[in-house]
Amino acid sequence: MKKIFSVVILIVAMSFGANAQDVISSSGSGGPGAGSNEVKINFLNLILLGSVEVGYEKFLSENHSLDLQVHLNDRFGFNSQKDGKTYKTNSVQASMNFYFGDNTNGRFYLYPLAKLRFGDFEETIDGDVVTTNMNAFIFGAGVGYKWEVSENFAFGPYASVVRGFSQEVSDRFATIEVNGGFSLGYRF
Repeated sequence: MKKIFSVVILIVAMSFGANAQDVISSSGSGGPGAGSNEVKINFLNLILLGSVEVGYEKFLSENHSLDLQVHLNDRFGFNSQKDGKTYKTNSVQASMNFYFGDNTNGRFYLYPLAKLRFGDFEETIDGDVVTTNMNAFIFGAGVGYKWEVSENFAFGPYASVVRGFSQEVSDRFATIEVNGGFSLGYRF
């Protein structure tokens, strides 16, 4: 866990050290004071599932960005922890967001993603605790929309469909996973 946080801090520090550029944003509006970096949180999953999903997005141009995320208490899809089920899983995710359209207040984006999930899933079956190793490489794609409500704030919904590459996870859960959320981001 410490390694994940160290990598995220290193990436953020490197972005501060990069050469200053003209303002870039997902809408291409680039008003004064806006930035080409965004930190964000998926507040929908935080409220509904107790899953903490924080991310950092670096805009490389008006049309694409690199998105790195850390998911604490990651769930398989939208499964809950009821009836003796406990997720002890975390993950890291990287994606490349491609923005489309020319609306100055927000735009649609598509993104391929790669994700590494690690940890265990425990459930009680007939009084016994059964543990599933959730370590998996996950690959997929998603779509979203991002509104820019000011120079520094953006928010919007997104959804993804992914495939996991772990036989043990596939034996317990479906091979295909649907996920989504609603993010709130601060730009600098």
